[in-house]
Amino acid sequence: MQQTVEVRVKMSEEAWHGIPRNKIPWYPTIDYQKCINCGKCEDYCKLGVYELEEHEGKKRSVVKNPNSCVVLCTGCDGICPAGAIKHQSKKETHEIIKVLRNTYSVKSEKRVRIGKDHHCQR
Repeated sequence: MQQTVEVRVKMSEEAWHGIPRNKIPWYPTIDYQKCINCGKCEDYCKLGVYELEEHEGKKRSVVKNPNSCVVLCTGCDGICPAGAIKHQSKKETHEIIKVLRNTYSVKSEKRVRIGKDHHCQR
């Protein structure tokens, strides 16, 4: 299973619908004032976005691979019991994607609904 996750992570870091993934500002952020270090985000995301790191003698989740996050997926936001995880605005991200499509000469596609059939589990 880990091998499959590594392949998915690598693929998602390369491109998203013809746009270099590292050009799309879509990834989770953690508010450590709210975070209770439960690790649910790391358990939930199978693409390796999160990892546990030691900080001041305690383990806490960190966003280790932001470009592995599926664009427009917000599944981990909803599973965080403390409400400590947030993503950028979907509306603003759609606008950025429009500009990037022109920059990279990518044809506009129908909006893809993120759901159970995709990597996003929400």
